[in-house]
Amino acid sequence: MADLTQFDPNSVSLVSNNVFGLPFSEEDAALVLVPVPWEVTVSYTHGTARGPEQIFRASLQVDLYDADVKDGWKSGFYMREQDKHMLLRSDYLRKEAELYLKFLTEGGNISENVFLKKTLVDVNTGTKLMNEWVYSQTMELLNRGKLVGLIGGDHSTPLGFFKAIGEKKGDFGILQIDAHCDLRNGYEGFQYSHASIMYNALNEVPQLTKLVQVGVRDYCEEELDYVKNSNGKVKTFFDKDIKTRQYEGETWKAICDDIISGLPQQVYISFDIDGLDPKLCPHTGTPVAGGFEAEQMYYLFKKVIDSGRKLIGFDLMEVSTSHDEWDANVGARVLFKLCNLLVYSNK
Repeated sequence: MADLTQFDPNSVSLVSNNVFGLPFSEEDAALVLVPVPWEVTVSYTHGTARGPEQIFRASLQVDLYDADVKDGWKSGFYMREQDKHMLLRSDYLRKEAELYLKFLTEGGNISENVFLKKTLVDVNTGTKLMNEWVYSQTMELLNRGKLVGLIGGDHSTPLGFFKAIGEKKGDFGILQIDAHCDLRNGYEGFQYSHASIMYNALNEVPQLTKLVQVGVRDYCEEELDYVKNSNGKVKTFFDKDIKTRQYEGETWKAICDDIISGLPQQVYISFDIDGLDPKLCPHTGTPVAGGFEAEQMYYLFKKVIDSGRKLIGFDLMEVSTSHDEWDANVGARVLFKLCNLLVYSNK
């Protein structure tokens, strides 16, 4: 166990310590955070690959008192160093993907372009290898009895973690906070696109029994048909419908109760930061007007635990830091809340 006798949680964070300025090693920590600096398939703005390192820096400004989970940090949170080779690979493939997407949006025929056909193969191969890396990293931690959180990167990155946690924990449901459905099949030709993460999860993770989506407000007809034809396996709470219920007098508590009622006993939170109001994440990969305050999400997550359900893991995705530190500041605070709630649910 870490020696906390010389650690003052009310003092300034030391840069020599780990995430949130905490003095834990990976061995001492109950919860280990795995950064995935990857954004190859983003289809709008970039910057999410640098999210993990910027969230880490911003985390040193987060106070350690959480009114919902007092002293949760004492369980120990530790963030691994990011894989620099993965970041370089992401940067390289991202440039390749940008050329491909530019050609595609200008009406080009990929079948007639030998170079871009190779680009498509390279990107799909690269994302497959990334998924395998995430699986191996998270499974190794789960086998050691660690709680695990994933930090992206774009929303394509947690598929390997879904597979690992399903194999380790059994049947579970995903509570997805997102402006998008992410139910496209091979979006833009990319099999493991950020816009296809939940489609791939539902087709490749047999232990995933339920997907509950909250805050969706940007989607296509193909995705809407998928939800309607899922036989209840996917339940989507569209942002417009949530707001209408609130405008007509329904409380957020009642809506949360409705959301939670569809979740199974074991719950994984997949938090795309663009589910929030874009004033909180203006530089995320694909911001969309609408969304939530962070406190609304904290309330929902706490109610999930209060219902007797168990949180088994989480990811925090699409925090972009290409312009200023505001997004990372918000992301670090969302991360702290998720960490506290995960250890609280598994105490």
